[in-house]
Amino acid sequence: MNFITGNFETIVFYAFAALTVFAALRVITASNPVHAVLFLVLAFISSAGIWLLLEAEFLAITLVLVYVGAVMVLFLFVVMMLDINLVRLREGFWRWLPFGAVLAGLMSFEMIWVLGSAETSSGMVATRHAADYSNTKELGRLIYTEYVYPFEIAAVILLVAMVAAIALTLRHRKDAKSQDVSAQVGIRKKDRLRIVKMQSESKGTGE
Repeated sequence: MNFITGNFETIVFYAFAALTVFAALRVITASNPVHAVLFLVLAFISSAGIWLLLEAEFLAITLVLVYVGAVMVLFLFVVMMLDINLVRLREGFWRWLPFGAVLAGLMSFEMIWVLGSAETSSGMVATRHAADYSNTKELGRLIYTEYVYPFEIAAVILLVAMVAAIALTLRHRKDAKSQDVSAQVGIRKKDRLRIVKMQSESKGTGE
């Protein structure tokens, strides 16, 4: 029974892994930006399936809810609302293809080297946890104990990146109207209101 279960989990893992690689390749090769975003959604969903196989249900649900449910919807909305020039977008594809291929090869070599090392292999032994095991509790314990400083540094870096993105995209338009609260508070009645005295007219009676 354990042999059948192990083989089934292996087959499901390779299926999700192949689907993730295929979706990731289609993200960068799809001609339509909307299709690329949809393939990215598929890559996230298949990655969530791999997280489920690793008994990390919290990370899998977070990946689906946060990225697929929020971030990808925002990306899809932006891509569909913007008028993207596909011809101009593809101009630098073949020029940067060698650099991208070298970078992808370097990343693949690093992953194979890390995953194939003795230290990593010894720590990747599959272990079965008890029924009352909570990966959410374990994740919180690791983040706020052993990895608290890297977690805080990553949060600060993300905050700085968000502020920098807002500052870089901020444009001051000359025709934009803004509200000056101090000028509104300091206004006086005689600046806005003028009382005009007019003579009253008598209404004549006609026969």
